[in-house]
Amino acid sequence: MKLWDSRFKKKLNKEVEEFTSSLSVDKKLADYDILGSVAHIKMLAKCKIIKEKEARKIIKNLKEIKKEIEEEKFIFKNDEDIHTAIERCLTEKIGVLGEKLHTARSRNDQIALDERLYLKEKIKKISSQITEFQTTILRVARRYQNVVMPGYTHLQHSQPILFSHWLLAYLEMLERDKQRFNDGYLRVDVSPLGAASGAGTSLPIDRKFTAKVLGFTKVAENSIDAVSDRDFLLEVGSASAILMMHLSRLSEEIILWNSTEFGFLEIDESFATGSSLMPNKKNPDIPELIRGKTARVYGELLGLFSLMKNLPLSYNRDMQEDKEGFFEIMEIVSSCLSISTKFLPKIRLDKERMKKMAERGETTATDLVEYLVIKGIPFRKAHRIVGKILKHLRDSGRGLKELTLPELRRFSDKFEKDALKRIKVEASVKDKTSFGGTSPKQVAKRIKDWEKRLK
Repeated sequence: MKLWDSRFKKKLNKEVEEFTSSLSVDKKLADYDILGSVAHIKMLAKCKIIKEKEARKIIKNLKEIKKEIEEEKFIFKNDEDIHTAIERCLTEKIGVLGEKLHTARSRNDQIALDERLYLKEKIKKISSQITEFQTTILRVARRYQNVVMPGYTHLQHSQPILFSHWLLAYLEMLERDKQRFNDGYLRVDVSPLGAASGAGTSLPIDRKFTAKVLGFTKVAENSIDAVSDRDFLLEVGSASAILMMHLSRLSEEIILWNSTEFGFLEIDESFATGSSLMPNKKNPDIPELIRGKTARVYGELLGLFSLMKNLPLSYNRDMQEDKEGFFEIMEIVSSCLSISTKFLPKIRLDKERMKKMAERGETTATDLVEYLVIKGIPFRKAHRIVGKILKHLRDSGRGLKELTLPELRRFSDKFEKDALKRIKVEASVKDKTSFGGTSPKQVAKRIKDWEKRLK
């Protein structure tokens, strides 16, 4: 017996029954479904649509069903979805009284409610995981606070920076990610319960009561929108995709820097794998898998957008397909944050290698340009002068640190002895004192600021 088949003459085709079932996916929502049902029953009793005694009995048995599901003792039968399974079991336990559970409610507002309750919990967890990963990043930044390395633009050496400054850039990204999740929470935190199938109900329900019981701050104001809206999934899915992009960028740099060609860091053996053929290999599988899982999140998000793009109002069965992909997004994000938090502290830097590479590629050339600017030479002219110096050095097969003062003065009489100090990488980093720059003083201040914020 289906919840809806009283007007049908023919029995549902077996293959259609299997094709339309969502139970294997929406089992994840069982706790939230029961939570919503308990609140709904309390409201029906408050509004005198059912008796208090009936409500207590229904709630008692719903809680028993919840326990059975948690202990994996619940027996699923030929159920269409988790809503049907719970109502069927309830009716088996308490008879016809169980058939009052669905009063003034549709599976349309029921599933929208379940998804929102699920997502509110997931956002809180992911936000907490982001903070935990930020705290981990901060510890690693402090450990290697004054390590000098080459900065990059176009993957070419640009200017010397501190490794800690590079790490703090990811801290900023993660903070924006957390803000996006927390901002999205505001639009998830809206109760659709009571919208029924999309038109509302003629029964004297109290939607604000159920919203309060369930911890929602707002109630959906349009019953059609309440059951057809999946913007909240798209918004949080988009925030997830951006977060995964940041984790993927971090992973890519770790992969590069772990390579023999860069040699900046080494991944701990407990977070690496080997080759089934080559005994010399130690592979960076964790960051590689994060890159790969990022692609899966993008794919699932695009699937959600494609699912919703041409649906007429209000609810359509297409929307049954929103859950599996979105559950996967949430699980991937959570697992990647978890493993990253454990993985990052285990890397070991080759400080000497990083400093040595920071000295290559004439990375302090801009410091000479700014030296001349301080001496009163227009920036563009100073840029040309230093460009000529670099050409001279390349022609003679030398680097900036091999320059002499007489050579510098051949290009400009503004150069004094102190100019030679400006081309050392330590001095270059130390001089970047502008707010948000890479100087040790600025980075130390940012680390202290972040420690206060993350507490």
